[in-house]
Amino acid sequence: MNRIAALAAGLLIAAAPMLPAAAVGDGEVRTVSVLPAAGKVSVVIDLRGAIQVSDFTLTNPSRLVLDLQGARLTGPTVLYDGQNRGGVKNLRYAQYKPDVVRVVIELDAAKDYKINQGAGSVTVSFGSDRTAFDAWSSQYAASPAPAQEPPPVAATPTPAPAPAAQVTTPVSTNPAAVDQFLAAHRREAEQSQAPRITVQWDKADIADVSAGFAAFSGRTIVVGKGITGTVSAQIKNQPWDLAFQAILESQNLAWQPLPGGIINVVNKADLARADSTVPTETRLVRINYAKSTALQGAVASIVSKRGAVVADTTTNSLVITDIQSRIEQDVAFVQALDVRTPQVSIQAKLIFVDRTDVEDMGVKYDLGTGSGCLITGAHPCQFFNTLVQRPDPATLKPIDTNGDGINDAVVAGGNLDPSNTVVDLGGNAISAIGNAGQEVINPALQLIFSTAVGNFNLTSFVQALQTVALADLQAEPSVTTSDNHTAEVLVGDLVPLRTIDVSSASAGGNAVPRATVSFRQTGIDLKVTPHVTANRQILMEVHAENSSVKTAPVDIGFTFQTQQADNQILVNDGETAVIGGLTVTNVTVSKSGIPFLVDLPILGKLFGFTSQQEERRDLLILITPHIIDDLASTSAGN
Repeated sequence: MNRIAALAAGLLIAAAPMLPAAAVGDGEVRTVSVLPAAGKVSVVIDLRGAIQVSDFTLTNPSRLVLDLQGARLTGPTVLYDGQNRGGVKNLRYAQYKPDVVRVVIELDAAKDYKINQGAGSVTVSFGSDRTAFDAWSSQYAASPAPAQEPPPVAATPTPAPAPAAQVTTPVSTNPAAVDQFLAAHRREAEQSQAPRITVQWDKADIADVSAGFAAFSGRTIVVGKGITGTVSAQIKNQPWDLAFQAILESQNLAWQPLPGGIINVVNKADLARADSTVPTETRLVRINYAKSTALQGAVASIVSKRGAVVADTTTNSLVITDIQSRIEQDVAFVQALDVRTPQVSIQAKLIFVDRTDVEDMGVKYDLGTGSGCLITGAHPCQFFNTLVQRPDPATLKPIDTNGDGINDAVVAGGNLDPSNTVVDLGGNAISAIGNAGQEVINPALQLIFSTAVGNFNLTSFVQALQTVALADLQAEPSVTTSDNHTAEVLVGDLVPLRTIDVSSASAGGNAVPRATVSFRQTGIDLKVTPHVTANRQILMEVHAENSSVKTAPVDIGFTFQTQQADNQILVNDGETAVIGGLTVTNVTVSKSGIPFLVDLPILGKLFGFTSQQEERRDLLILITPHIIDDLASTSAGN
């Protein structure tokens, strides 16, 4: 067993925490092995129980991914030793989901493969002309080393004298510093998609720790000359890159990306000293999808102290100046930010309903002595002339209707003025009027009832009206916008508002006050800002407003009635979100009539006027977003 394999024997690496057996299927994965065969290399997965196997391939680098559905991982999870066995460069496996064990086989090149599922095992075979290698199995790699074997970490020989700039004092990792770094980057760890590692070191050499991370990640990690130190720390279920960075930070080290994806571990002081002597280089990076001014701040935060970033709005480019060892990293960072964002199509339906119900009903009365008193001219009468028009005595002419020579009727040439009231102070008479000033505007029903009660005439006027007005406005706009950009839908009017500046006229002069006109938008206004989340859901910030202009009862001009709602909604692609609650109900009830009588139950309506008006305005908004270009790539899950 080589040095990397010996180190891997002391590590416990897990891509996901072990789940309870009750949460997964009946299958169990116990060991994974790489075995030589005639003209081929085989990866054998030892299992128990019934499972289903699905597979797919990935490129850059070439990988074969097996999903064992209905299985749980019961055997040890260890690192592959990094040896190329017939084209198999690396091997990783973990509990990918509660009922899925994922096995990732990394190859040196794309190869044809064959999967055979038998009783108690799944075998994946690759054709190869290199079959002379030692077999590898997770069972043997996880077994403790024999007592007579030397410890996996060899003593570091005393280095030869070197210049002061290349000598690094051995440093022991402070476990508390590692924990503090991981706690400070907890949010970054939650969002990371890198494979997760669980491992513990006890005074391990920094070179061996780096080799363990290289074997787990499949990356080439080179430790700089003169860097020594021991690591004592425990990592539990953390992204490997973040865990590696925490180890390096605790020893005042840093990694430096090199061409080809190589990671170089260097001392921070040496890195800063080298940066001060490296010449600078300037690159012009064209921006395709974003605005150069929007990316300028983010790029400026990662360049070195000698670097600078300038945004050119004419060509929508960034001019980046940095040291030669950092310029490629800066350009790659810009390209990672300048990506095509998803387009979101927003279909909205706006329903505005305005309903008005009006109910008016009333009764007016006129009670007075009859008009017979006018025949004799003695005026033994008393009456109001407001509701019932009565003849004017001055225009009465006696006539003989039956030709017997005796006048038996009178003819009136005109009626009294409604404002005149005839009162006889010498006789016993009565007159009354009820609700003379009340009126139903444009009544649908007018009923007049008149009767004689002795020497008195009773006349009643009944008016009734019921009105129902319904306005239903529906609009179905559709708009497409980019991710994180606001789309606005507006249905309404621009209302001009005139403002008179009295102070513009000079005191005592003849100058005319200056008037200015401004415009106020009214109607239905809908603003939606969509954001496509990592799991292909849509988070929308919605502003909905309905406003209308109304004449003010005073001389200030206009008032604006507004219904407004601001909220944030998370929906799935194609799911409809309903925004309601923009409802206003206004009920006005008025009653007038003869005191006491108008308050009687049921009968009270016969002695007065009642008016009830109910106004109800409802605004309902339905929003359905669709992602019209799916940019999601195949998830490797490793």
